[in-house]
Amino acid sequence: MGIASDFVLIVVAGLGGAILARSLGLPLLVGYVAAGVVVGPHTAGPTVAQIDDIELLAEIGVALLLFALGLEVSFRDLRAVRRVALIGGPIQIGLTAFFGAVVARTALSMPTTDAVWFGAMVSLSSTMVVLKTLAADGTTSTLASRVMIGLLVVQDLAVVPMLVILPHVGEVTGAVSRLVQASVVAAAFLLAVVLVGTRLLPALLRRIVRWGSRELFLVAVVAAGVGVGALTYQLGLSFAIGAFVAGLVLSESELSHQALSDVAPLRDVFGLVFFVSVGMLFDPRYVIDHAPSLPR
Repeated sequence: MGIASDFVLIVVAGLGGAILARSLGLPLLVGYVAAGVVVGPHTAGPTVAQIDDIELLAEIGVALLLFALGLEVSFRDLRAVRRVALIGGPIQIGLTAFFGAVVARTALSMPTTDAVWFGAMVSLSSTMVVLKTLAADGTTSTLASRVMIGLLVVQDLAVVPMLVILPHVGEVTGAVSRLVQASVVAAAFLLAVVLVGTRLLPALLRRIVRWGSRELFLVAVVAAGVGVGALTYQLGLSFAIGAFVAGLVLSESELSHQALSDVAPLRDVFGLVFFVSVGMLFDPRYVIDHAPSLPR
């Protein structure tokens, strides 16, 4: 059955892990990750075979979660926290990256270039984990959650300059020109998505609603989310941030609540696939073998 059998294995394992996690009073995502360790290639027992294909499905899960989040919030919600996000976000990223690099250079004895990469890595949060936790607690609409969402958006956007600059540490002139070019292209595309989407998408969905086809409505909503995400990925931005922008655009429509209720089940299933795929990366044997070399 190929990937179909892998998908079945992941869903069944995720269900078992979720039931166990809920029985222990833990978040569902902990159960999903634990299930991924069990069905991963580094442990005995049933194993997922098509790991690369599952990782692609996991990307869809991230995009659907960000798309659904965009449907829940709005430009008005984010506008209220824009100063905190736009000022505090770069400060947080810069300070965390700096101290992370210092720790990697002094405590872990990493080469300077590797230490800079390490600092950049630890300066970013997992958008998927944070949002899943907020959604599980039902707190996505609070002020504190909106601040966190704003900071996460800034972090996702910061990936673009990081990927442009970090591979060319020391080549300042070339990196700056590439960064400016990438930023202009990304900004122009996102602006076009907002301007076109606020006019075209709601009109298209209203036409579909008049046809009375709930199935076609769901297909159109999902196509909008993953389609914009795919376009942003082609321009060097995150697949997920494009889906988030599509959700934000659609949130201004009167059909946003219906779109969210229809896409939520898909979001949860593919979100399960994402967290199980994260658990599949964990190698217990590697941790055990290298435990003595960890700094104390």
